[in-house]
Amino acid sequence: MAPETSAHPTLTPPQEDDGFDRLRLLRSRRVGPATFRRLIAEHGTARAALAALPEVAKAAGVTDYRPCPEGVVAAELKAGRAAGARLIHDTEATYPADLRQIDDRPPMLWVLGESSLFTRPMVALVGARNASSLGTRMTKKLAAELAEAGFVVVSGLARGVDAAAHAAALEGGTIAVQAGGVDVIYPAENTDLAHDIAKQGLRLSEMPMGLQPQARHFPTRNRIIAGLSRAVVVVEAAAKSGSLITARNALDMHRDVLAVPGHPFDARAAGCNMLIRDGALLVRSAADVIEALGDPAAPELPLAPPPPPARPLREVAALHDQILSRLGPSPMAEDQLIRDLGAGSTQVAPALVDLELQGKIARQAGGLLARIN
Repeated sequence: MAPETSAHPTLTPPQEDDGFDRLRLLRSRRVGPATFRRLIAEHGTARAALAALPEVAKAAGVTDYRPCPEGVVAAELKAGRAAGARLIHDTEATYPADLRQIDDRPPMLWVLGESSLFTRPMVALVGARNASSLGTRMTKKLAAELAEAGFVVVSGLARGVDAAAHAAALEGGTIAVQAGGVDVIYPAENTDLAHDIAKQGLRLSEMPMGLQPQARHFPTRNRIIAGLSRAVVVVEAAAKSGSLITARNALDMHRDVLAVPGHPFDARAAGCNMLIRDGALLVRSAADVIEALGDPAAPELPLAPPPPPARPLREVAALHDQILSRLGPSPMAEDQLIRDLGAGSTQVAPALVDLELQGKIARQAGGLLARIN
């Protein structure tokens, strides 16, 4: 069965040449996770997909298309070896099982540290970069107690709540999901913490080695945080924040979302209070999280519904163009867009994810979409 039509592809480690071709395909322009899998499904191998890419691009209106140069991939692999990182494919048994369940999982991950942490249950702790003193204390207590209970604490290596969560869970197990290359530490103030995580925990990224993180990379990173985890706990978050993107991703992936309540006058608590109002479980201590999730040694989550069958690339490209032609800088409701397109939500939703991950559209509060110029 083709990887695109199953949440569990055949776990066969790629051969060296095939691994090189797969990375080259993934690093080629306009090839994201969904397109990567569609190309593999349609052409059988990465090498065949690379050969077909120029014609596929031409059919989508892109002329003079060239796949990623071999030298770029060779340099990335060399940089990975120099950093002591390993590249894990989603066809390998070492790839995290819960992350493999999501439709837009990264085809490959650069990992630096102890990959055996992938075999343990994970909980994400996310929140404000400008965390309050109380929020930082709460994060440290939650992280330490969850790690002691047997959970691996996942976060994004940002300042504030993320850094507090990683530091408190370091002895018990923590995973940092980075927005840039796994060898690029951001922000610089977390350099010592990042080195400690590489020694005692795990850092990972789907991005190329050496890539400096940009604003559009953080939403993509957030889906990995949610995909790795059985639940996402939001400690402090403004009404419009990356933490709420992570929470929304978690809900889409059928994960639990929990939140720590805060004072109504504190803007940093607005997002958490909104989540609780909308049905997120209220967290007073790690005991609330453990009660919601049960024994860390319990069986993994049931599989999410399988992704729909792969659609021809020309149809996908045409739908992308239709979506972009109807969106502008002024926000538009997703439901209205779907009605205007006259297409089913099962077709439009994956296309919206593709465009969001490509940095072409942005989601806003209230189910609104806007095009990024």
